Amino acid sequence: MTAGRVEPGALPATTPRPDSDAGSSYPPTGPGHRPEDGGGRPGDPGPTAGVAEGREPRAVVRVSSPTELRNPRSLDLDVMSVRDVLKVINEDDRRVPAAVAKVLDEIAVAVELAVTALRSGRRVHYFGAGTSGRLGVLDAAELAPTFNAPDRWFCAHLAGGPDAMWRAVEDAEDDEAGGAEEARSCVRPGDLVVGLAASGRTPYVLGALRAATDLGADTALICADPGAAAARSVTVFIGVETGPEVVTGSTRMKAATAQKLVLNGFSTAVMVRLGRVYSNLMIDMVATNAKLRGRMISILVEATGCAEEVAQHALTEADGDLKAALVSLLSGAAPADARAALDRSANQVRGAIALLAG
Repeated sequence: MTAGRVEPGALPATTPRPDSDAGSSYPPTGPGHRPEDGGGRPGDPGPTAGVAEGREPRAVVRVSSPTELRNPRSLDLDVMSVRDVLKVINEDDRRVPAAVAKVLDEIAVAVELAVTALRSGRRVHYFGAGTSGRLGVLDAAELAPTFNAPDRWFCAHLAGGPDAMWRAVEDAEDDEAGGAEEARSCVRPGDLVVGLAASGRTPYVLGALRAATDLGADTALICADPGAAAARSVTVFIGVETGPEVVTGSTRMKAATAQKLVLNGFSTAVMVRLGRVYSNLMIDMVATNAKLRGRMISILVEATGCAEEVAQHALTEADGDLKAALVSLLSGAAPADARAALDRSANQVRGAIALLAG
């Protein structure tokens, strides 16, 4: 199995890519396959349910999930004007934030589990396939530049490995054993494992969650089916009721939007609880370009009311450590003392200021 981790230092992908840009086909092409437009004698039976000559039958699953239902608001989608198509999509998208609002309590539980894990030196893992998995990779990738989160904190696992970021990897999401193997390779007791599956039944994800539970990790499942059977087997279940998609079964739409909103809220709240935000300012950001170096100055000015020149001087004195410069400006302490107070207060700005004041 190709390693599913998509993070700095993860193993490179080895999954072969299909030659065609069309992705996987169904029924499959290959030796003995007769396309619908010819190639066989009249009356010859073609391959059935994806069975070509010399090949085993391929599994067929009919998913029972709200995301697979027909949306009555988009039945005439193909005869609408472009403007009306966009209006239907937009109006349906507006339902998503309200649906996410109904599961805030469950998201809060997941946040506390993640904070506990990270404070104990453990990790948060995202397991997903297709769009869901790609969103997990995106969320994990953005935490380092935004909050200077260590690489080891969040680990994203994508069915099919890194290649699956760009194109579908055949049958990867159906690999329950592969998900379990991936979890057993790196999940440890005390970790939090978050499954991302629009339908709530993706075998790769459920395999990983079951293995994680056996390993002593806490588990969460984020999906678009509030009635998913897997709700009973995870520590916290986050089932967002997004309903039928505008294009039936296209879970890259509302279901994915809901997952993105949940992940945005989840990981941002985790970073806030871990002291990576002061007020509503990013105080652990990594300044990797001129814009972000300018933002560091702006943050110090906004947080303290000092002049830009003072902020620049404080940042220089703190060797570019934005958080130490901030504590130094707010407390009047030397940058070295500010850094020491931050170390003693678990990197919490308000806690460090309290220590310096006491």
